Amino acid sequence: MTAVLPERSASAPAAPALSVSETVSEAPSATQPCACGTCAAAGTGAADLLARLATAPGGRTAVVSGDDRLTFDELRAEAAVFAARLGALGVGPESVVALCLPRGAALVTAIIGTLTAGAAYLPVDPALPADRRRYLVEDSGADLVVVDGTGDRDGSPAGGARAVTVAELTAAPGGDPAPYTPVPVTGDTLAYVIYTSGSTGRPKGVEIGRGSASLLLKELEEAGAATGEGRRVGWNASPSFDASVQQWTRLCRGDTLVMIDEETRRDPSLLAAFVDEQSLTDLDITPSHADPLLDLLSQDGGPRPLTLLVGGEAISPALWDRLVAAHLTGLLRALNVYGPTECTVDATAGWIDGPGEPHIGAVLPGLRMRLLDEKLAPVGPGESGELYLAGPRVGRGYRRRPGLTAERFVPDVAATAGDTEGPGGRMYRTGDRCRLLPDGRLVYLGRADGQVKLRGHRIELPEIEAALTRVDGVAEAAVILGEDAAGTASLIAYHRGGDAAALRAALSAGLPAYMVPSAYVAVDRFATTPSGKLDRSALPTRVAAPAETEPRTNGAEGTGGLDGRAEELIARVWTQVLGAASIGPDDNFFKLGGHSLLAIKLVSRVRAELSVALPVKAVYAHPRLRDLAAHIEELLAARDA
Repeated sequence: MTAVLPERSASAPAAPALSVSETVSEAPSATQPCACGTCAAAGTGAADLLARLATAPGGRTAVVSGDDRLTFDELRAEAAVFAARLGALGVGPESVVALCLPRGAALVTAIIGTLTAGAAYLPVDPALPADRRRYLVEDSGADLVVVDGTGDRDGSPAGGARAVTVAELTAAPGGDPAPYTPVPVTGDTLAYVIYTSGSTGRPKGVEIGRGSASLLLKELEEAGAATGEGRRVGWNASPSFDASVQQWTRLCRGDTLVMIDEETRRDPSLLAAFVDEQSLTDLDITPSHADPLLDLLSQDGGPRPLTLLVGGEAISPALWDRLVAAHLTGLLRALNVYGPTECTVDATAGWIDGPGEPHIGAVLPGLRMRLLDEKLAPVGPGESGELYLAGPRVGRGYRRRPGLTAERFVPDVAATAGDTEGPGGRMYRTGDRCRLLPDGRLVYLGRADGQVKLRGHRIELPEIEAALTRVDGVAEAAVILGEDAAGTASLIAYHRGGDAAALRAALSAGLPAYMVPSAYVAVDRFATTPSGKLDRSALPTRVAAPAETEPRTNGAEGTGGLDGRAEELIARVWTQVLGAASIGPDDNFFKLGGHSLLAIKLVSRVRAELSVALPVKAVYAHPRLRDLAAHIEELLAARDA
């Protein structure tokens, strides 16, 4: 889901900010406690997620993760044990439990168990760099860190938080099993904290209440995105990405959650096969990864139509037309979903069922749209403005950041007595510009600030720039979203001082992979505006393809030459995909600017030219040209044997 956090633009006046006390203690409460220890959003009929989970058929499969299976009875029993042990450690409502667990059945049990204890969870993806994981735990003030116990606990527990393994919290208890009795909460009780990129150079945690998460599921059902009994939903997102919330909540309506492993996620051919093998009915996916998947889905595969929830970045007109065509054939039905993390995952939804201009649909019922001009006046149909969102699904704010909360969650200038919160409620300034269509749907026009979306990830460019300038020798740095030589959307880092290889290594050690630029361009100086500020418009948005595009060939091994048919083929494909001037056998695909989408393109070209089933994981396992070529030779030999 698009996760948006605005910086104030130079042209837009600052809306009046709430006081610290208002932002922290007067966040709108959407719910009241109920007798069963759960909650319902006032006036909406949205039962708490755990109240719904309690009614799911016990014998039905709840979670599929590789060879592991959990029924709903088993999930509830494990969650009850997990919650009881958290309670014995002093964890309860408003406590934060950091879950540093890989995508799998144990993660699902930990999320449900944490919520059953009345506490909130903080996802800490083990794939993140150790420094990033430490920061999330320290900044959030987590009370406890849960790890999988397969390695050391370095990088996860910090700031005095106690670390325990998931096995310690789920081991079968002696005596009678603990009953599944969720701790009573209200709708405003903290449900989870998810961190997003920060414009100040530091990520910040978004706090979402239980009532908001319950409303999200109810509204997706009303929009037709979650319908019928016993659906099979693929968990495709990183646990640290807010789309994962939309996926695990489906458990609470009795759907089966099927975990998608990392190798399958990043290989379109494996993902297409997985969809059919697991009989998936629903899949959340970004446009970047939906594009190659469409070519691999067939009419005679698994349950059709497959429901695709497409979000995280803008859909191009070409992809929109392809999704419409697939809808008309009955292959799939696709819903374009958009929303900031601060407003509980999805804020708008629109079915992709007809030709025309791509749109993000209309605002879901738990939120109210305010499309405002620079003077905070509403705009009419056909006009554009900045999108603000109000209503009970607006989050509580940023964890332990009252000043930043006051700046971003501002008074609702259009609130009326009929609104849920009434006058004095809050709205979240998204920083996104949209155009209003006559029927109330919205067309996304782009950002009003320095934030970008890349392959479904929300990125504040100043956070990357801050990391660059912390590297020795770098005097200045600027990062933009542009295109690499192959025309693929990529981050480009311009830097004054510093070595490109050292910069890539430093950023890879401290930032998530999706925030590490693909290209590094050294400059003698940066152009400035008349006011003396960096002129970003003067920075080239595409890394030019070099004049020489032939691979280095016919050289002796060890001197930079290529040896054999496979090496020459891979080098030629690399020059086309990466736009590199010269490729040698010891070059590394990822150090030359390769990333997940380019790896998919590389594999596609190799399959087409050699008719060999090269998986995407092979590029990650053999990033050096010489090694990848040797692997391909082995595959060819096995095929021809």
